[in-house]
Amino acid sequence: QVQLVESGGGLVQAGGSLRLSCAASGLTLSSYTVGWFRQAPGKEREFVAAMTWINAYTYYGDSVKGRFTISGDNAKNTVYLEMNSLKPEDTAVYYCATRPRVYDYTVQFETKYQYWGQGTQVTVSS
Repeated sequence: QVQLVESGGGLVQAGGSLRLSCAASGLTLSSYTVGWFRQAPGKEREFVAAMTWINAYTYYGDSVKGRFTISGDNAKNTVYLEMNSLKPEDTAVYYCATRPRVYDYTVQFETKYQYWGQGTQVTVSS
């Protein structure tokens, strides 16, 4: 049974940092593309970042480029999202998800992702 569990969310002031974790069981993350998405109240789910271990391919949404970094720990079967210079508009529930490996802009399309975590809340106060 595949399970993705996000953690690390919380309340932080604008300009602060958080690191989210996505721990997997039932599959090996390094064999997949792993993505982070977020959904704010009343808004559609938005692509944040993704990585494909092989070739260390990464891709970021425009709104987080230069502030967020996605990385992985193969030994822990965990993917991280380091979030710096947080803004109030980053407030959302953050989800991790997996899909078959891809190495182009289509990584941002959520319909191809097969497994999803339950999400972790990030709140950035002004």
